[in-house]
This record gives sequence, C-alpha cells and structure tokens, in this order.
Amino acid sequence: MEPRPPIFYNFCLSLAAAADLFKEPMRKRRRSDRELRFQAFPSAEQSALKEYEKLESRTRRVLSNTYQKLIQSVFLDDSIPSGVKYLINRLLAMIEKPTLEPIYIGFFGSTGAGKSSLINALIQQAMFLPVSGESICTSCVVQVSSGCSEQYEAKIHLLSDQEWKEELKNLTKLLHRTEEAGGEDVGVEMWDRGEAMEEAIWKLQMVYGTGAERKSYEDLLRAKPKGKIPNSRIITLKAEEAGELSVKLDPYIRTQTRDGDGESGETRIWPLIKHVEVTLPKSALIPEGVVLVDIPGTGDFNSKRDEMWKKTIDKCSVIWVISDVERASGGRAHEDLVNESIKACQRGFCMDIALVVTKTDKLNLPEYLRERKVGTRAIQNQREAVLQRNETIKLQRSRILKEKFKRKLPADSKVLEASDLVYTVSAHEYWQQAHLTEEETEIPKLREYIRKRLLDKKRKVVTKYVTEAFGLLLLTASFNSAENLPNEHLHLSSLRRFVEEKTALLERAMEQCFALVERPLQEGVLVARASYRRLLGACLVRSRGNQGFHQTLKAVCLKNGIYASRTLARINLNEAIAQPIYDQIDPVFGAIFRTENTLSLALMPHIEAFKQSLQEKMTEIGMRNGWKYDGYRKSFIIQEISAILGGLEGYILRKKRKIYESVTSSVQNDLKPCYEEAAQITGKKACERMKDIIRRGVERQVAEGMFERAQERMQHQFQLLKNGITEKAKGSIATLLALASSQGDGLYKELADVRSEYKEMEKLHRSLREVAENAQLRRGMQDFLLRMSPSKAAPQNRTSTIET
Repeated sequence: MEPRPPIFYNFCLSLAAAADLFKEPMRKRRRSDRELRFQAFPSAEQSALKEYEKLESRTRRVLSNTYQKLIQSVFLDDSIPSGVKYLINRLLAMIEKPTLEPIYIGFFGSTGAGKSSLINALIQQAMFLPVSGESICTSCVVQVSSGCSEQYEAKIHLLSDQEWKEELKNLTKLLHRTEEAGGEDVGVEMWDRGEAMEEAIWKLQMVYGTGAERKSYEDLLRAKPKGKIPNSRIITLKAEEAGELSVKLDPYIRTQTRDGDGESGETRIWPLIKHVEVTLPKSALIPEGVVLVDIPGTGDFNSKRDEMWKKTIDKCSVIWVISDVERASGGRAHEDLVNESIKACQRGFCMDIALVVTKTDKLNLPEYLRERKVGTRAIQNQREAVLQRNETIKLQRSRILKEKFKRKLPADSKVLEASDLVYTVSAHEYWQQAHLTEEETEIPKLREYIRKRLLDKKRKVVTKYVTEAFGLLLLTASFNSAENLPNEHLHLSSLRRFVEEKTALLERAMEQCFALVERPLQEGVLVARASYRRLLGACLVRSRGNQGFHQTLKAVCLKNGIYASRTLARINLNEAIAQPIYDQIDPVFGAIFRTENTLSLALMPHIEAFKQSLQEKMTEIGMRNGWKYDGYRKSFIIQEISAILGGLEGYILRKKRKIYESVTSSVQNDLKPCYEEAAQITGKKACERMKDIIRRGVERQVAEGMFERAQERMQHQFQLLKNGITEKAKGSIATLLALASSQGDGLYKELADVRSEYKEMEKLHRSLREVAENAQLRRGMQDFLLRMSPSKAAPQNRTSTIET
C-alpha cells in the first residue's frame, strides 16, 4: 500500500481540529445562561439580540456542516483544486471568526476626576475599584468587562524582564549626575528635587528597597526585587464576591504613598505593572462584549506602558472625557484630555466623544444662590439648584465642545451629530439618593447608551456575517451545479480588462483624494516655521524658573522629547512644535478617513463605487451571455466582491494611525541627536545648557528642512496606503475571477451534496430583513411606552427646602 500524501495527513489534522469547532455552534445553550447574557437589556432589545444570536448560531452550524462535508469529500485525494482550497480556507476562517469584537469605552481623565467611582456605579459595585483618598488612585490602565465565568477574576500583566531593564536604565540615568560644587541642582535639591526625580527614587525604592536610588544600573540588575515576580509575568486573582476581589486587587492598582520599607509584597511590584484586566460575572447592567477602560490622563515614563496608554486610547470606539464639576470649566489638563481624544478620532477607531461631568452633587447652596443671576423662578432646594446648574453646564460645555470639534474635525463628523455631548453625573447621589433620583444622576442614561451601542454593532456584525456566509454557500453550490456558461473564458477575459480599467480609475481617485491634504500640509509647514520658537519656548520656560525642572527636562530628553508624569501635564516637544501642521490638516484628514462620508473627498466612497461597478458589470455580463439571473457563480462573485472590498476598511483604519503620526515621528527622529546630547549634561547651569542644546538643535534642523521632511514623510505614507489598497484589490479580485472560471482546475464537480445547507443559508439570508423590521417595531413600541409612563419623582423625604 502506497503511503498517503502529505495533504492526507494535513486534512486529518484539520478534521480533528474542526471537531472541536463544531461542538460549540451545535450545542444548545442552557436557557438560564442565555437569559443571564441578555439581562442587561430591556425586553424589546433582548428579543432583537436573541434573534440576531439565533441567526448567527444557525449560520455557524451551516458553515460547520458544509466544512465537514468538504473535508470528507477530498479526504483521500492526492491533489485538491484551487477553488476547493479557497473555499475550505474561507469556511474555516468564518467558523473561527469572533462573534463580536469588544466595544471599548474609554474613561479618560486626570487623577481624582472620578473615573473609578463612575465605573463602580455603572457596574453596581460601590467600592470595587479604588477611589480617591490620601493616595493617588488607579495607577495603570484597568479594563473591566463582563464574562461567562461565575467568579470575579483579575489578570495583572507585568512588564517583561527586558521592558523593566529598559526602564531601570532610564531611571538610573535620570538619577545619576555629577554633583559639582556650586552646581545648580545641588542648591535646589534640598527644597525641590523635581517631580521626575522624586518618581524615579520612589519606583526604585518600591522595587528594591531604601537606598536603591544610590545604586548603579549594574548593581540593581544583580539585586533581588522585594516583591515576588512570577515567571509568567501575569498574576491571576479570583474570588467568589466582588468585595473579596477588590481587597485582593487594591494593592496592585492603587498608587501607594511613599513611605519606605513597610509595604506588602503586592505593593512593591506596583512599578512593574503594565495593565490590569478585570472580568466580572454576567452582569444585569453591563452587557457582555463591552469593555470599560479606566485610562490615566497623562501616560507613563515607561516606554511600553506609555505606548500601551496611547494604543488603548486609539482602540476605544467611544471616549468619555471625565472631569469633575469644579474643573469642567477648563484648564490646561482638561484641554489636553479633549485634544488627545480628538487625536484618537483622527488616528484611531474612536467615533464618539462626550464630556462626562462628575460629582455634580457638590454644590454649596447659599453660595450658588448668591452668585447666580436672579431668574424668573426661585430655587426652592438643593435638588433644583443641582439640576439647574447641570442644564447650564450642558449648554455651555456643549457649545464650547462643538466649536472645538468644528475646528478639528470634518463638518459632517458623526461626533457633531451626537444628541448628547455632555453628561452630568453623580456617583455619590446614585448610591445615596438624598437629593436626586436615580435617573437624575444620569448613570442609567450612560448604561442605555452602552446597550444601544452594543445592539447596533451586533446588528451590523451579524448582517455582514450572514451575507458573507451566503456568498460562500453560493460558491459551494456552484461547484456541483450543472449550469452551462458558454464562452465563459472570453467573458472573464473581458471582465479582467474591465477590472484593470476600474482599478486604474480607483488609483486616480485615491490620488485626487489624498491630494486634498497637500495644500493644508504645505500651509502648516509655513506656520510651523514661523512659530516653532514661540512654541518651544512655551515648553521650556517655567513661570517659577528652573527650580525642580532640571530632572524633568532630563527625563524629556531621555525619552526623545516626551515625558509623561502621573501628576503633571504631559510634555511632548515634538508634538508641540508640529502642532501648527496638525491644526491645518486635521479637518481634511478627518474627512478623508470618514467611513460614513458620501462626499468625493472621502476615501471609502471611491472604494464603494469601485465595488458597485464590478458588481454591476457581473450582472450585465451574466444577463447578456446566458447566466441565470440568480446563477450561483455570478451571485457568489457579487457577494464575495463585497466581502473582500469591505475588508479594506479595517486595513485602512489600521494604517491611518501611522500616516497621522508620521509628522511627529519625523520631527522626533530629526531631533533625536540633540535630545541625546542634552541628556548627558550635568553640573553648573545644567538646565540652561540643556535648553540651549535643544534650541540650537531645533534651529539647525529647521534650517535643514525638518518640517519639509515631515511633510514628505506624510505624503509618502499616503502613497504607501494607495499602493497597498491597489495591490490588495487587484490580488483578491484576480483570485476571485479565477475561481469563477470553468477552465483549468478552478471547478470541482464531485463534491459532497450541500444543497440542504445552501437552502438553509438562503433562508437565513432572507430572514435578515425580517429580523431588522421586527427590531424596529419593538423599538418604536418601547419608545412609545417610555413617553407615556410617568417620570419618577424626586426623593421627597430627603429633599430640603430653603428656610426663609
């Protein structure tokens, strides 16, 4: 007996691996499990979700059955036609595709803004995440989500050994200096060693104990950390109750006070923590598939933590800028947060930004009454005063935010269409309800927003999934079809020429689209050349002089122009001097990458037009040359064209971050030598000498065309994107057309009979519209009932009136 070919053994493995995949879609979930998963939703939304999940589950079952049949059909074959290989790979990819990518909602705010308190209220756990006390609270990115387990669980991810060594080297560089007699930093160290230096000392003492700040990098590498560090660099905590996990988790995520050796082992590894993932049991309030992310406001001195901070912001589809009521009127920290959120819209996945004003219960009634202008109606009590101030805040801040968004984002941006740009919440009143009802605290309103966001995404994902699956079943059916396509080779040759022509048109359209950024880019370069001295000076000059700034500036130089502190505003010299360029390009850049934009200046409509032209051509050729109107192969190609070109959207979104950041990364690269030189300065007048080196370095680079190089770098990145889109479109469509041909090995007529699977898939595809219509009817009825129901009154027994 001859030995089996390698393909035989590969498919044996595929079949074995597939067995596990088939179990889950085919296994019936327990009713109690399903009810728990949807309990965060009102009944109407529950019904819609169940219908979409049923659609998806049945689709996965059809795909799994089809995959099994195909594997069995070719199990003993020495060679497999290309069309069948394509189909098997696509089926497996669809079966393994995640049900729903999580929706990340970023809670972005400064220390003490109330991020953790707000998350605690949303998940109905009063003291789950640490809230402000004497110590600064949440010290790293913390992700909170609802999962399938019945337990509370936390995974604490630590820096890798190499990542910690990199930070250790920078911390020791920051602390190491030559203390010459009469040196500037020696004189001020007694009074203010600088925030950067204090944090470096603190981190080393936490990990290695008192006196670690005086040791060299080499000595610290040999030293043993005081806390226990697992080899996996992941610490897993589990508990049956929320309070139990909270107690275990607290030492890891709360920034500790700086008081020496009396710390626990958990506390001592705090500087090594990269991020924390917390999973709750199925929640009646926050649905599975939503991740609430507590994001510190300024990033981190450690490169890896700072990069993760930025990536976390960028992957959030929603960002809530958290600001307590006493800071919501502005200030640099607040403006920095809003600006960083807008940048996330430009470079990341963010589609919605809102301001969440916290602690709105904090109101001194006599002072408020004295300061406010006399209105038409007298304020009777605390509740009325809080609600009136909330409305004023919403009107004022919404107007300011809209004006800012209009300057930075496209005029038709989805953010500007939001009905609520500002929320006024009170976590304290949510628990106490001394003056406000639960609805008036607006915690339920935020939960409703989260539910609607998830339901909308579920609808879109399932619709796309079922449509793609239907296309694959069309291809499978076509392999067994006796449908005769006379002269098809000639028609496909004509179609290939048509694709080439349309691809050339798409290239020209993309060139015209990307050319729109050239003029604002050039204008931005001119403004940057005229203003860089002023902008750099604003970063380097401190109102109180150089006291305590020497080590901070050194930290900036060690990190190539960037310093992120837990308590001070983020410093980014590269971004500051490049900002005039971004001010000019932001509206156009945002418009180019708008996914909903139907205007000619957006990229996606050009790709959509390319897709439609191909689909229309397929229909035209089929009708003219004898293809049945619902012919399998024609229908498959039309469906698969949509799936392939639809996948380009994800590719474009991933690339736009690199394009957007190309200006600052180019500036940073040019200034790196002067940062490295400045970082070596010690001794007398060190701070002024460092500033002088940076100024001279910037002057030299500007004279040599630094801003022009940044302009060219962005233009080059746009060119790479155009080439990438063209190559992906050409390659995928060429493969597709080869599969449609009955010539060569593209066709395989002796596969297993999948007619029953095809009919089932056809039925599921038709039912998409019915499910959408049912959901719309339920939503209308629910809105009607809500409008007709009486609103809840204020807590009468606890609402005090003003004494006269």
